[in-house]
Amino acid sequence: MAPERPDPLGDMTPDEFRRHGRDLVDWIAAYLNQDDRYPVLSRSRPGEIRAQLPQGPPASGAPFDAIFADFERILLPGITHWNHPGFFAYFAISGSAPGVLAELLIGALNVQAMLWRTSPAATELEEVALGWLRQLLGLPPAFEGVIYDTASVASLHALAAAREAAVPDVRVEGLAGRDLPPCRVYASEQAHSSIDKAVMTLGLGQRALRRIAVDDKFRMRPDALRAAVAEDRAAGRKPVAVVATVGTTSTTSIDPVGHIADVCEAERIWLHVDAAYAGAAALVPETAGVMDGSARADSVVTNPHKWLFTPFDLSAFYSRRMDLVRAAFALTPDYLSTPEAGQVKNLMDTGVQLGRRFRALKLWAVLRYFGSAGLQARLAEHMRLARLFAEWVDASGQFERLAPVPLSVVCFRARPPGYADGAGGGNDDRLDELNARVLEKVNASGEVFLSHTRIDGRYALRLAVGHIRTRERHVARAWELLQAAATEPRRNSI
Repeated sequence: MAPERPDPLGDMTPDEFRRHGRDLVDWIAAYLNQDDRYPVLSRSRPGEIRAQLPQGPPASGAPFDAIFADFERILLPGITHWNHPGFFAYFAISGSAPGVLAELLIGALNVQAMLWRTSPAATELEEVALGWLRQLLGLPPAFEGVIYDTASVASLHALAAAREAAVPDVRVEGLAGRDLPPCRVYASEQAHSSIDKAVMTLGLGQRALRRIAVDDKFRMRPDALRAAVAEDRAAGRKPVAVVATVGTTSTTSIDPVGHIADVCEAERIWLHVDAAYAGAAALVPETAGVMDGSARADSVVTNPHKWLFTPFDLSAFYSRRMDLVRAAFALTPDYLSTPEAGQVKNLMDTGVQLGRRFRALKLWAVLRYFGSAGLQARLAEHMRLARLFAEWVDASGQFERLAPVPLSVVCFRARPPGYADGAGGGNDDRLDELNARVLEKVNASGEVFLSHTRIDGRYALRLAVGHIRTRERHVARAWELLQAAATEPRRNSI
């Protein structure tokens, strides 16, 4: 049989696709298993990638071999490798092999799952996969689920539903030009900045967000929340929602959700639980309590793309009041009406986004491939590695820990002899400068990548264990690099 020729009006031929597909899968398999091939943190300078690319679109097509060659030559040096076992920054987004393979299927099928009929499997698999995850999280069946891209978007939709419940006719009449009291949303001092963005986007204004004080373990204080709500009601403001966090970004602190739920139920305020990172810990028996009280919330979000080995992006949102989410967003023009309306659920009704990717396929593949026991074992190992690293920090005369380690993130800083914590005095600035230099030097090694935050005003280093291919040797190497970096700047500064 003669080889297939490219169709001038069609696509890549099947034979060509097979050849490039095999080569690409081989490349990905090698990439996922060669942790020393590339520096974790890209060393590109601003504008360097852009300068190597044409400023205008190509008039003639190029073979895929040439495209992939440019990918390796130009783009790979500009990649920060989140799928690297030495990635300890932020929250490691760990794309596992079954999830990567599912992404290939998602791209091939190219499903747009806005309606049940535009792909029944996408809608119904999403319901099933989220049902499995809901059970693993310990949430009751009353919580209906939907997949969004990120927790920021999920929290936005939760607060939109809360606004729908609190403000009469807001969907039709809006907020402007009405005799309405100022609205309030409450979150701890440690809550994610996406809550600020949500209140801004919803037209409540950033001042509507009231930050609540935390205790010595960086958890929201329910007594301070209760006092803030009482003060706002007395001043004529309208409490709309409270956001409790299970696993804050800086310290992974866990708010006392049950006690916060007591306040919300007494005051009839929507409770949203942001468990984007730490919700996954509920799968492990020893840390199942992280979700205590969440069953009393109105909505909950967790991100399988953070700590359940699902390729970015996939955020699982649950609500026991999904009717209010639909009330806030459902809108069906004639061209999207279907005869099975009323018998099925259309994903487009649960948010701003009309088009929906077939994200459920990769979550389903990950849950099927690893099973709950496999996921539990991997999560438990990550927490063991974090505790081990914390023990090294605690035993060191050069470093100190700055926060508890409830899960898999350690917050610490270098503090060699001769540096006193002046609680706001002159020594604080020297410690901050030292730790910034330590972080820069460690990240420049190319072997690991850590991030930083501020805790009680102090510059803190963060080591987050969450990658499926991270082993004890990677954590040990990070510790070696940190110790070396902490002593060298000290010698240079004397």
